[in-house]
Amino acid sequence: MPGVLYAGGVVAALFASTLTSQAYAQPPFDTVPPDKIVITVATVNGSGCPAGTAAIAVSPDNTAFTVTYSDYLAQVGKGSKPTDFRKNCQLSLVTHVPQGFSYAIASVDYRGFAHLEKGASASQKASYYFQGQSQTSSNTHNYTGAYDDNWQATDVSDIATVVWSPCGELRNFNINTELRVNAGTSNTQETTSFIAMDSTDGDVSTTYHFAWKECPPTKK
Repeated sequence: MPGVLYAGGVVAALFASTLTSQAYAQPPFDTVPPDKIVITVATVNGSGCPAGTAAIAVSPDNTAFTVTYSDYLAQVGKGSKPTDFRKNCQLSLVTHVPQGFSYAIASVDYRGFAHLEKGASASQKASYYFQGQSQTSSNTHNYTGAYDDNWQATDVSDIATVVWSPCGELRNFNINTELRVNAGTSNTQETTSFIAMDSTDGDVSTTYHFAWKECPPTKK
């Protein structure tokens, strides 16, 4: 995926108000960092985001970035291949942060459409982690049939579990999403159940919101 994204350092009030002094023994920094961060897209790959089907852009207010999908769909039943029950997409970002600051993904908004026959179920899962760190934050949202409607899910990170970027180090930030469908007791010979991370116009923007805090002073 081409492109460099620029995201400013303003923390949305919703997320700034949730931050406490638990991390790094420093209060979170809820004013504007002096410089923009620069996000370079390292890789975007997976069965749910083939080449040319995912695009990334910065939000107008510079507090978030979005990933737009046009071919992210998992399905089971009539017309499906055995591997179609699960699709995933991994996004790897190289993030250049202003000196003296650390960032985290405070909230993510997902939405799409699902058609699930009675007896079928589906799930949407996302994991977030920095390269070289064992700490991973993950969330799963489940849906059961019969269901035929748009869906929307929001992951809000608790300060105690949020994954912060290491101070003073350049690490890739990885976001791995997954869609999965289970046929259950539905009739797979005559019906199809699916979940898609898309909308009526054929694509959807998944929004990632930033939170910021000040790193502790460097010991001399």
